[in-house]
Amino acid sequence: MTNFNKNDIFEVQVIDLTHEGAGVVKIDGYPFFVENALPGEMIEMRVLKTSKKFGFGKVETYLTTSEHRVTDINLDYLRTGIADFGHLAYAEQLKFKRKQIVELLSKTAHKADFPVLEAIPSPDVTKYRNKASIPVRSVNGVLETGFFRKHSHTLVPVEDFFIQQPEIDEVVIAVRDLLRKFGLKAYNEIENTGFVRNVVVRRAHATGEIMVIFVTRKASFFKVDGLLNALTKQFPAIKSIMQNVNASTGNNIFGSDWNLLFGQDFITDIMLERKYDISAPSFYQVNTPAAEVLYAKAIEFADLNAEDVVIDAYSGIGTIGLSFADKVKHVYGVEVVEAAVENARKNAELNGIDNVTYVTGKAEKVMGDWVTEGVKPDVILVDPPRKGLDESFITSAASVGARSIVYISCNAATFARDVVRFEELGYALEKVQPVDLFPQTHHIELVGLLTRVKA
Repeated sequence: MTNFNKNDIFEVQVIDLTHEGAGVVKIDGYPFFVENALPGEMIEMRVLKTSKKFGFGKVETYLTTSEHRVTDINLDYLRTGIADFGHLAYAEQLKFKRKQIVELLSKTAHKADFPVLEAIPSPDVTKYRNKASIPVRSVNGVLETGFFRKHSHTLVPVEDFFIQQPEIDEVVIAVRDLLRKFGLKAYNEIENTGFVRNVVVRRAHATGEIMVIFVTRKASFFKVDGLLNALTKQFPAIKSIMQNVNASTGNNIFGSDWNLLFGQDFITDIMLERKYDISAPSFYQVNTPAAEVLYAKAIEFADLNAEDVVIDAYSGIGTIGLSFADKVKHVYGVEVVEAAVENARKNAELNGIDNVTYVTGKAEKVMGDWVTEGVKPDVILVDPPRKGLDESFITSAASVGARSIVYISCNAATFARDVVRFEELGYALEKVQPVDLFPQTHHIELVGLLTRVKA
């Protein structure tokens, strides 16, 4: 192997991308990961850092550039990870994301060349996010909002986030300016001092209603009335302002204590012709039009009929189950966040739906309870977090003999792992449909259909 020293420069060709969008080059078989480098490009690369198995480099000079390169991107979007694929043409982003799923199914589930369908593009490829979680820090003695540089907690001030709804960016800037005006201190995580840690803004796609959440280190909120009056006067669409108190020193955005500062503790949106109340801690897909495409595809895969009993695991505020409840006999939903379950029950009432049951608990435990109680689902729909499904959930789900499992996944790696277990327990993977909910980033959602082939 070649000996590498920091600041060495090599002329190399980029051969691939990592799943997070870094260019891959190899010198005598040794891989380097290079930010803002695309496959096919010839570059002069400066060595930044090396380890036993891989190194990091930076582009010193582009000798040739890819025909798929986007040249008018703000490089801060790449440096922070806000849009780590923003330098790649959108059609190529979709191809790359599908390729990642194909490779993971081959590597993990031993399904070489599985016919993964072409990725469905997002209706909007920029300015689509309906939620922003923005850190508040001091930069050169001035309170700033922005985003952390990759692999660090160094804040890069940002005003236009590129992938967020413009109205959210406007609220974030206004909040920043008001925090400065009223002399509120930004959080210092090294010293665990200061007051405002994060500002979280949600905006309902269909109704335009806005929720603002101040995440603070302490409950006592200095000059809060003046701040609220100024903010709500500037933005009449704000229907909810919440405070979350997080006194911990960890990386979690939210703590456990919530206070209502203004209006109501929810905003209302519309998805697939259903109304949904969304509370502050509840999960709600960040790209509403693309989520409608995703859920419609999941419902299509489920092939539901009027006599079906469906389990909706990780049901959130009910957005999936309530979308098809009128097509089936009964929907059982389980979700670990109590506020989301309360939202789901209220959302069922809001939409005049009475053939649903929502319970609070861990999906793996509640699934086992339902099996014991004799609940016999025809279809099980799952939408787990990135860690995928718990082993006990998989075994319980397989034991009830549902004709199909419809699996919505935000992590193709854990999806591929879980496919292996389902197939060992009598199911076969039939279809995989990627749906892009996160344009300009490396993330991709998919819907997989598993059907029962043996007892």
